[in-house]
Amino acid sequence: MGFGRNSCMRSSGDSLDGMLNDYVGGKNKMKSQKSGSTKFVAALTCLQFFFAVYATFLLYYMGPSIDLRTSPDFTWATRIAQQWKQLMITPHVVGHYQQASSSSSSSSSSSSSSLIKEGFQPINPSLVCENEKIDFMQKKSNDVQMIKLKRELYNEVLDFQSKNFGTETLAELMAMKSKWDLHGPKKPKITVLLNHFKRKTLCAQIDSLLQQTLPFYHVWVLSFGSPNELSLKRIVESYNDSRISFISSSYDFKYYGRFQMALQTEADLVYIVDDDMIPGKKMLQILAHVAGTEKYKNSVLGSIGRILPFRQKDFTFPSYRKFRSKEAGLYLPDPAYDITIHKIVQVDFLSSSWFLSAELVKTLFIETPFTFSTGEDLHLSYQLQKYRNAGSYVLPVDPKDKETWGDSEHRLAYVSETTVIFKDIVQVRDDQWWKALSTGYVTQWAAMHPQKVDALFYAHTVDEVKALAPLLEKFRYTVGKKAYIVVSGGNFCPCENAAAALKWPMLVCKERRFKIFDLALGALSGVSNSEVPVVQAVYSSMKGLIKIHNPSVVITAADIDPNVKKALKMASETNSNGTTLVLLPRASVSKVLWMADLRSTALPNWNKMQISINIITQNRVNSLARLLKSLTNAYYLGDEVPITFNMDSKVDEATIKLLGSLEWPHGPKTLRRRIIQGGLIRAVSESWYPSSDDDFGLLLEDDIEVSPYYYLWIKYALLAYHYDPQVSLPELSSISLYTPRIVEVVKERPKWNATEFFRPIHPNTPYLHQLPCSWGAVFFPKHWREFYVYMNMRFTENAKENPVQIPKSRTNGWQASWKKFLIDMMYLRGYVSLYPNFPNQASFSTNHMEPGAHISAKDNVVKHNKQDFEVPLLKEDFRNFLPGMKMPPASKLPSLNLFNQPLSLKGLKAAGAKLGQDVLRCNNVTELVTVDHHTGLPQSCTKF
Repeated sequence: MGFGRNSCMRSSGDSLDGMLNDYVGGKNKMKSQKSGSTKFVAALTCLQFFFAVYATFLLYYMGPSIDLRTSPDFTWATRIAQQWKQLMITPHVVGHYQQASSSSSSSSSSSSSSLIKEGFQPINPSLVCENEKIDFMQKKSNDVQMIKLKRELYNEVLDFQSKNFGTETLAELMAMKSKWDLHGPKKPKITVLLNHFKRKTLCAQIDSLLQQTLPFYHVWVLSFGSPNELSLKRIVESYNDSRISFISSSYDFKYYGRFQMALQTEADLVYIVDDDMIPGKKMLQILAHVAGTEKYKNSVLGSIGRILPFRQKDFTFPSYRKFRSKEAGLYLPDPAYDITIHKIVQVDFLSSSWFLSAELVKTLFIETPFTFSTGEDLHLSYQLQKYRNAGSYVLPVDPKDKETWGDSEHRLAYVSETTVIFKDIVQVRDDQWWKALSTGYVTQWAAMHPQKVDALFYAHTVDEVKALAPLLEKFRYTVGKKAYIVVSGGNFCPCENAAAALKWPMLVCKERRFKIFDLALGALSGVSNSEVPVVQAVYSSMKGLIKIHNPSVVITAADIDPNVKKALKMASETNSNGTTLVLLPRASVSKVLWMADLRSTALPNWNKMQISINIITQNRVNSLARLLKSLTNAYYLGDEVPITFNMDSKVDEATIKLLGSLEWPHGPKTLRRRIIQGGLIRAVSESWYPSSDDDFGLLLEDDIEVSPYYYLWIKYALLAYHYDPQVSLPELSSISLYTPRIVEVVKERPKWNATEFFRPIHPNTPYLHQLPCSWGAVFFPKHWREFYVYMNMRFTENAKENPVQIPKSRTNGWQASWKKFLIDMMYLRGYVSLYPNFPNQASFSTNHMEPGAHISAKDNVVKHNKQDFEVPLLKEDFRNFLPGMKMPPASKLPSLNLFNQPLSLKGLKAAGAKLGQDVLRCNNVTELVTVDHHTGLPQSCTKF
């Protein structure tokens, strides 16, 4: 162009210069022709002026800033400039993105009219549109077995969903109330995003969208790194519709780019469509209506979805592309197996199209995706469920009306490239969905097959993994028990480091089998000085894992990061089936291996009990100091244990000072002092009263000393025999810490050795005894209320006036003894206490038999042999001595009567009924007094 213009100008100049040279160089000649030359020069000057004006107009209208479609018509100049501009000026692409200007779009109609007036017609879509060639039939399987397996699984899924939350046909969905008035003022704004790369379907998609029964608000055609960018742009321009915009970039934003663009919309709803989907003309109307219903407003809707793999018989999960496998999951709808969607179905993720509120789109970007190369479909559904509790649904269709289909030509899925056919992509997607399931994604398999595990361990650091390892291994190797470990992952504690700490093979971090779950916390938190990302990630993932596996307990270290602790607590509380967070001090982990021997039904009650220590003291400060030292050094498993001191009015100064300065590290401390001396009977019986049915009272006199393991014995026994719903032992009223060496209620007080007595059964079996213990015992709330009422009704200063006289019992003559009244009540009603039984009669408490209100110094020397009462304290894990290293079943516990004679629980009740001296007179020897356990008041006689 430039060369042509210069040569023309050059030739014109040469002619003019020649003429001027001739004129200047030949004056004589010109003089002779003066009149003729003057006329010639004047004409030439006019010609030059005319040419300059023409050139000025021409160059102005050829400038890139002038839009000839809207400029005034200068006929011939305009037409010539248009032709030259087509040849000289090329379009300019701005940066990474190129979007049609809204101002130019809005003037498209007037531009078109102007062009028609000028004789220039706009580009017709028919001239630039291309169509995919589909020269094959829809694939159909002839594998009878696979058809059967797939349809069976589909029917199972649909049946489960129908029973649990209901499924609707298309007609039923359209009959539901929706917040969108599709024909009135509340019509929703819908932005449609069409993502294109290679397929030749854009015209078909736009044609369908232009004919929708519910008009769209905007259509954004996206071209990221597409080799067909120019042709796609020409197609969009050919439609000449201001609502349809073209957005392109030379950089390929892959599968997440369209969702990033969706964040920019001002519409109410977003419809993101792949280039292999041609929606029917009623699709927007159907989608918008369903999205406006109360049931599905918090959902993502689509036309194609997938249900992820189910667990196989070997407890592993197959690839989602495994052939001839029912457990590989479902692709819905699946024409190959003749599966059509006649009722809405919840799926694990959607493919090819997504319809959701614009607000929900941002959820996709809460966590960094597993990969940006693929899997945006799964990541969207996973994130929506995890952070919005939103489901993913494939809508049903009317098989007779293709306009209700979101995928009117399914064969397009088999045209051009697709991510599901490449082996490496399949592996990546398998890793991705397994990672999602391992971090709390409740898939359809998980919903249909709720798991039940005994414990989920959580470790935030490798050191915590090592600390929890002994208990984790005990659970894993106990028959019938199931436990997994969850680690934080990322920079905190990756799976590989945890496996190494546990001495597990690295394969556990790769195989698709439940064993260890890596939360990959860095995916959310990254580099952050805030605790919020960690709390959010731990909470949301653990909430899902707890929902899937229904653990009885979540076990972690007591000194775990406080924010993580909060997240674990919140996650545990979300489980309606009951999951308890157990915080174990690291030093106690090896001491509670018996947890794995408890039933899964008992474990959730771990934190339910409240055991309080109640000490009766007055003036034995050295004894009290010894007791406090032993109590302080015991294992409390991180439980809060309140301590109360009951001082009589004659308490000495040293005792008051000791208790005033005491720092009790395991809970609140309370001091109580009487104004008027009450004596031992009141001091003990009034030292504690239960505040609830889970409040248990440990009563100790100050000359008692306890074993470091005493609290573990109490907790284990309560969980095994009181808090296990599968155990019925209403006769159990207390748990003794002490093992007696004599038969206390017989006049001769003969020596007795439980180890030798029970040797035929097991030398160290715990046993039930009708005798309550006053030298260290935990009393149950319901029975203690009974005791209060009973004692109030039967107390007399003169023991001989007591109407209860147990045959051959030396307790009949006891004076001022609270224990005498408790013995009477237990005998009359058939109650028992649980006693320990270990070698050398080692116990969890001992009585040092020091002078006090009950045992005077003189009497101690004459009537009490210290060796008969003082027993060794257990200094090692008692679990090693139990039968089979665990508490025996309640039905296997032997029982003794008041006189240390073997007698069944029923026999004990029969003896009490026969005596017939309770506060209510029962006429039948097979009846006992029953009470209101909330008040302790006797109600009636009931057969036992």
